Amino acid sequence: MMSIAHARQAAIILILFGLSTATALAAEPNGCAAFKWPVDRERASLTASDRMQSASGQTLDALPNRTIVLSLKPAADASLPKPPERSSAPGRFAGFIRIKQVSEAGTYTVALSTAAWVDAVQGDQPLKPSGFRGATNCDGVRKLVRYQLSAGELLLQISGVSAETIALTIMPVE
Repeated sequence: MMSIAHARQAAIILILFGLSTATALAAEPNGCAAFKWPVDRERASLTASDRMQSASGQTLDALPNRTIVLSLKPAADASLPKPPERSSAPGRFAGFIRIKQVSEAGTYTVALSTAAWVDAVQGDQPLKPSGFRGATNCDGVRKLVRYQLSAGELLLQISGVSAETIALTIMPVE
């Protein structure tokens, strides 16, 4: 038979476990409504059937008007041009894409289909995001990151991905 002291300890452990689980779930917003901004355009693009395939390291002439499905490499073999702002866990994938010409300066959203870290670089300088948001259980969209882009070349580096591909779209903020 369990003593009262052991029963109290068990109850305290269960309460603490419940609080830590609730805190973890509260830390990660859930569902498409959890994003700060509307995600309808990004979701439609990320889940569209006309997505373009691209290998890591490829250079595009201009911002594409559709989603890129980027093939990634194991992080150790990805040869990212710049060290990522955040290191990857073992067994993760990474890659990059260059865009020769962002034609118009402005605020752009980089939307990602799955959890990942994204670095944007212009003029050899890493850009700081002007905002970001992630949510689970939103079909097709996992993370949005906003950057203030200048006209000119853009380097996007993706790291910390658990799969060999990731879908991403780059859209001006409306």
